[in-house]
Amino acid sequence: MVLVVGGAGYIGSHMTQWLRNHEWPHLVFDNLEYGHEAAVAGSPFVKGDLRNEADLNAVFDANPEIDVVMHFAAYTYVGESVTEPGKYWKNNTSAVLALLEIMRERGIKKFIFSSTCATFGEPRRIPLTEDHPQNPISPYGQTKLAVEMILKDFDHAYGLRSVALRYFNAAGADPGGAIGEDHRPEAHLIPNAIFAATGKKPPLTVFGNDYDTPDGTCIRDYIHVADLAQAHALAISHLRDGGDSRFYNLGNGNGYSVAEVIKTVEEVTGLPVPHSIGPRRPGDPARLIGSSAKVKADWNWNPQYPDLRSIIEHAWAWHSSHPNGYEDHS
Repeated sequence: MVLVVGGAGYIGSHMTQWLRNHEWPHLVFDNLEYGHEAAVAGSPFVKGDLRNEADLNAVFDANPEIDVVMHFAAYTYVGESVTEPGKYWKNNTSAVLALLEIMRERGIKKFIFSSTCATFGEPRRIPLTEDHPQNPISPYGQTKLAVEMILKDFDHAYGLRSVALRYFNAAGADPGGAIGEDHRPEAHLIPNAIFAATGKKPPLTVFGNDYDTPDGTCIRDYIHVADLAQAHALAISHLRDGGDSRFYNLGNGNGYSVAEVIKTVEEVTGLPVPHSIGPRRPGDPARLIGSSAKVKADWNWNPQYPDLRSIIEHAWAWHSSHPNGYEDHS
């Protein structure tokens, strides 16, 4: 059985959907602080907090068949991590360490970790490959890198094998429209562009149009959330087949500028995206693009939706059919 910690959140719920669709035994564990029970969509669910070891022990006691644990339960707001670092270190690192200790005590030795390209910091070269130096510039990135370091130590000392998947800009929604993105607050460009187009939010602010890029706006790598779920499923199979610990980047290898995103949202929705140009944000690199050549070569991972239009079409289908998100206000 797969335990999906944070399985009611954006990426976690798409992983849960993959497990459900493929009839892989699984259990979702989430405190619903940012997740939505409606996103679990009928999968077995236990409400509990990762930071409460009693909650964790109760789940493992009741489900001794758990053999793989997946972690999607991090706080992810970079700006907030700067102003509230203690909150991030406690949840993103200390709580994961406690989870790993419980797994070790119970002999569970397969762990899949949702990491991030934020562990790299300012890019020295593009595209970013797995061997790029890791020098995070935010507490968020630092907490994720700390867990990667813990995983290496736990593998060496205890034989706890893990796969850490560092992804870039998760985007899109279930192609079937059943689940999607509902962050509160929402910080991602594509949904905020859609919200600006539909009048749900004020006009979008573009942070700088004087970068050294073809149109002057920042270029980012968007990866479809369904393709992320597929990569995580490959990680489960890898560990269950006796595979060793791995660290992989998950990106498209293609970048799209902020201006291209706005234009594509306008084409898909048929609505203008009101926006203005603001000053640059500190720490925003001109380009941030990842290479997935390694995971493609090792696991034959092939994203099904690598193009920006498909990503935005699926996001638009979700938001237009769920104008108030999940409406559970969890």
